[in-house]
Amino acid sequence: MNKVAFIFRTPPHGSAAGREGLDAVLAMSALSEDIGVFFVDDGVYQLLGGQDPTAILGRHYAPTFGLLELYDVEHVYVCAQSLAERGMQQEQITIAAQLLLPSEWPQQLAGYNVRLSF
Repeated sequence: MNKVAFIFRTPPHGSAAGREGLDAVLAMSALSEDIGVFFVDDGVYQLLGGQDPTAILGRHYAPTFGLLELYDVEHVYVCAQSLAERGMQQEQITIAAQLLLPSEWPQQLAGYNVRLSF
């Protein structure tokens, strides 16, 4: 079975990429335990608490990331530099995740032979 990495690079609202990526992660979790979820660049905003997309008529799907643990998705990583560049702290993200320095990303991603970017 392939090991699959899901890489979230885009902000949560303005496109359907984040919501579709989350749906793909949850669907894949039924088929494989070899899943890694990575948040980098503006993708770290996917995990920012207190979002309210109702003003732009968007669906508030961010709380669904809390299901990753329930779906046995245990390998969740957030880029520490991306958080810092956006003035965010680890305490502001809504799920448990391991912070990675940019130098650690290649080593973590090397273990996944399929990489999907959202």
